[in-house]
Amino acid sequence: MPDYHDDLRLAHVLADAADAATMDRFKALDLKVETKPDMTPVSEADKAAEELIRGQLQRARPRDAILGEEYGIEGTGPRRWVIDPIDGTKNYVRGVPVWATLISLTVQSEGGYQPVVGVVSAPALGRRWWAAQGRGAYTGRSLTSASRLQVSKVGRIADASFAFSSMTGWEEQGRLDGFMDLTRACWRTRGYGDFWPYMMVAEGSVDICAEPELSLWDMAATAIVVQEAGGSFTGLDGRPGPHSGNAAASNGLLHHELLGYLNQRY
Repeated sequence: MPDYHDDLRLAHVLADAADAATMDRFKALDLKVETKPDMTPVSEADKAAEELIRGQLQRARPRDAILGEEYGIEGTGPRRWVIDPIDGTKNYVRGVPVWATLISLTVQSEGGYQPVVGVVSAPALGRRWWAAQGRGAYTGRSLTSASRLQVSKVGRIADASFAFSSMTGWEEQGRLDGFMDLTRACWRTRGYGDFWPYMMVAEGSVDICAEPELSLWDMAATAIVVQEAGGSFTGLDGRPGPHSGNAAASNGLLHHELLGYLNQRY
């Protein structure tokens, strides 16, 4: 198995630089915010952070391709970095601290590009999570100051904590009834939002989470963290990895049941 330790170290360096840039503009009174064609917001901090990461990658890994939310795809080849400069821009622009920079290295394989390194850095929360293929998943301040992540061992939906971003999108997909049935069947539900539910699954503080509509840059980094923590990360169609345009993550024990609820009337 390839050793991605150097790539993981680089991802941390990239996250450090992005954290400094995004925190510098967080809650700034003169922060500039625009609306993209898909009607989602983008701030000057989103663009600056992605430009910063791209610049460092072009110097450190000039042969690697880069896919980012704000500036698209650049380059070709078997290795592709996937970047979401600020996951949770709506929170960021409103001063809510639940947002993160997502950085992932994906490598071409038979099933498409698969994440092999992921860093999720949430500086306003003072938290960071990361993983590399075959090396486990961790949280902490740095590579040398970290604790290993492990998903929960909850084996019944009735005992499970279910996290989601919002109810938006479930009805449009015809999955609202199944979603509501799942919320009624679970022990606890919370709408934490964006990257955070997936990190909670990896930590074992949440057992299942799902979202009906996502992009690759929303999922690549979180998928490898959940998987390396011992959990399952698939699309709602059950396809492993971050390639289905939506996501379901769990401790593994509850995954079949989770998908069953969300697909029962689809």
